[in-house]
Amino acid sequence: MHKNFIATVFGLLLLVVRSSAADQLSVPLQIDYRLIEKVLISQLYTGKDNTAELWNDRQGCSYLRLSKPKVKGKNGQIQLLNEVQARLGTGLGGQCLTVLEWAGVLETVQQPTLDAGHSVLSFPVVSATAYDHEGRHLTINKLQDLIKRFAEPKLAAVKIDLTESRDDIEKTLAHFLPKDTAAEIKAILQSLTFSRLTTGDDGIGVKLDFTTAPAKTAVAKPAAAFNETEQKQWQALWRQYDKSLSSAIEQAAQDTKSPELRDTLTKVLSDSRAAFEAGLAEHDPKATDPVRAFFTETWEQLAPLLKTAAKQLPGLEGLRYITFIAATDVIYELERLGSPFGLDISSDGLRRLARVLIAGKQQPLKEQQLP
Repeated sequence: MHKNFIATVFGLLLLVVRSSAADQLSVPLQIDYRLIEKVLISQLYTGKDNTAELWNDRQGCSYLRLSKPKVKGKNGQIQLLNEVQARLGTGLGGQCLTVLEWAGVLETVQQPTLDAGHSVLSFPVVSATAYDHEGRHLTINKLQDLIKRFAEPKLAAVKIDLTESRDDIEKTLAHFLPKDTAAEIKAILQSLTFSRLTTGDDGIGVKLDFTTAPAKTAVAKPAAAFNETEQKQWQALWRQYDKSLSSAIEQAAQDTKSPELRDTLTKVLSDSRAAFEAGLAEHDPKATDPVRAFFTETWEQLAPLLKTAAKQLPGLEGLRYITFIAATDVIYELERLGSPFGLDISSDGLRRLARVLIAGKQQPLKEQQLP
């Protein structure tokens, strides 16, 4: 799923959800070890067949290579296992004369660590042990020195910027947010930090923290249902979103190789059409609000599937999924708490949002094709 699509959805949700008072929020986020492996591969294992050539003598006679990284938890830290190949040689008459060749496994134990800004995750090496395929520890000082000098620093240099998509989100929001909410949304995004790392069997647990900004106005009055003209304007605008969302669904299914994800997202899109149409129209205020029901019921169904899909994506794309999921988990929890935060995940909220979007669209209605 493209990052701009995720940013747009995140922006829509933030615009609908307006806090009545500032509050510090925290939700759990898990970074799966398979995802960390993919980040490692994208940053370090960029050679043929996902190899990392950490050192060579530029003649091809001597080198130190890692491949097949495997990450798992170990006693509150992470264990990284690599296949390692090393050769020491010398050039002689235009050919390489091998002096020493060794293959085995490199085990590094690394401590997940957040930087001072609580946004970048790194993995300093606590210990490194090499052994051959029979389990015998490496005793060749020259090779141990190469591992110490080249493998440990490069493994420790791998970093994951957990807020990498923050600027993309802010830029996307700027296209359709009303000016009086821009500072509020920017404050929420800028307050986003990560804390309290824990290492488990399946991944690294992180807390996603951010502060909700106080709303500038009192709780809004009920918004009137859409009239016929507004309904037509919304239908024209929704067709644009519908086309983009349908394309994003196809891309997400291709990226994750998951027909199940395509089917679920397609159903969600179909349900959203019906829920939004019902929310914009006049309906019994005493009955269940169609927009609120859609959001809560759909997220319970969609979140587990997105978490599974994130594990199949390349490293940074998977992180964008997870960040989006965690952000929406925050909104879901606030919605569950309800009135203490003055939330407006409702038909009234949708009507206000839709009117903002209609007012900000570039083409006048008469230039668009209506049904």
